[in-house]
Amino acid sequence: MSETLIVPTMAEMMSQGKTPDILFWVGSAGSYDDRAKKITKAFIKILNKANVNFAVLGTEESATGDLAKRVGNEFLFQMQAVMNIEVLNGYEVKRIVTCDPHAFNCLKNEYPELGGKYEVLHHTQFIKQLIDSKVIEVKDDSFKGKRITFHDPCYLGRANSEYQAPRAVLSVLNANLQEMKRSKATALCCGAGGGQMFKEPEKGALDINELRTQDALETKPDIIATGCPYCMTMMSDGVKVKEKENEVKVMDIAELIASAQGL
Repeated sequence: MSETLIVPTMAEMMSQGKTPDILFWVGSAGSYDDRAKKITKAFIKILNKANVNFAVLGTEESATGDLAKRVGNEFLFQMQAVMNIEVLNGYEVKRIVTCDPHAFNCLKNEYPELGGKYEVLHHTQFIKQLIDSKVIEVKDDSFKGKRITFHDPCYLGRANSEYQAPRAVLSVLNANLQEMKRSKATALCCGAGGGQMFKEPEKGALDINELRTQDALETKPDIIATGCPYCMTMMSDGVKVKEKENEVKVMDIAELIASAQGL
């Protein structure tokens, strides 16, 4: 049975004289990485099920420029940002939701000084709003008793002090949430941020994603929950290195909620 996802573009909605409540910023990973595409689909299923009035930019969306900025190419960052801001402002976008904490941080904190002022939400924050307002209800008990540990993405947690939303969302699953010894403000980076994902690691006894995966595995989890497509890659690789991929799943919070809704 093929699934039908309803994903209108801003251009389509504007041509019909409609204005979406939110713009879903898909991001580079969510658009091109095969594993991250599953996160994108899961979140769209949640939006469709909740009848959220949303749109995407489609081919008009370009990289935020976050990676360029992190590796020191401020000129390229500003080029990307200004181009995106022109598109966003042209559509009079007010609210943006994204599954990528890097895009979340960039759009929220770095676009305003270039003329891009929007309300920006991480998808865990938005899902929490849907749950709090009873727009979506999770009654499925498929995760009841499962041991879940949550890895805090750097750009959601330490950079933006959002620790509560993802945990509040996970709490509706009736699972057994296990905190790692390093969590919240003391959480360890997965090793992907700041452009590190696209270079070889420095010499050392252990790659940082393997060290972070050790933190997670010490909680004896059934599932390592993430809220970032790059964390997803790094933690999944870490689980494979530890040869635990048959015992421990790595899943985004959107995937967990979609699954619990039978989507």
